[in-house]
Amino acid sequence: MKTDELLINMGPVHPSTHGVLRFKLTMDGEIIKKCEIVMGYLHRGTEKLGEMKTYMQFVPYTDRLDYISAFPNNYAYVKAVEELAGIEVPLRAEYIRVLTLELNRIVNHLVMLGSLLLDLGASTMIMYGFRERENALALFDMLCGARMTFNYIKPGGVREDMPEGFIPKLNEFINDMDKRIDDYEQLISGNEIFMGRMKGIGVMSAQDAINYGMTGPSLRG
Repeated sequence: MKTDELLINMGPVHPSTHGVLRFKLTMDGEIIKKCEIVMGYLHRGTEKLGEMKTYMQFVPYTDRLDYISAFPNNYAYVKAVEELAGIEVPLRAEYIRVLTLELNRIVNHLVMLGSLLLDLGASTMIMYGFRERENALALFDMLCGARMTFNYIKPGGVREDMPEGFIPKLNEFINDMDKRIDDYEQLISGNEIFMGRMKGIGVMSAQDAINYGMTGPSLRG
């Protein structure tokens, strides 16, 4: 049976991508035969802005590169400044940085998984994910006075030390997450909608993953 390929524009304004890019998809049924990616819809001249700021003044701009994962963007910029300037960071500040980065990674994964399942038609996960995210944002607020866009990691360390009572609250969050991780596993791997729409889709060989520069869980998977 002869079929015709269909050209579909996904974006630049799309409910799951918020206008960040555009996909020009060539489809054969539900199979994507070709994808052309058009970038730059959120280009704001951030690097040019940095030319007019001091190293310290530019830190808040890095928060806004990705408001869901502001800490990693703070860290990447600040780490570059420290290495170029030969700045040594105190060990305590390094530990605090790791805590913030790992907490932010948990938040990022919760939002990613919840949003992915919501787009697939399974809405429960995002409710649970945003519950845990709210608890993590309360910790961020306690640490640096902001739930997002933190301006906390600075060249030479962090803006200020952890406040009294932060570690007990952090331990409480970790214990709660540990108790609920199996529930999340069931909500995802045990979800027929998720498995039916994702299993066997977009499979990539290990060599292709390496060639395309994939890292982390995507490469290990």
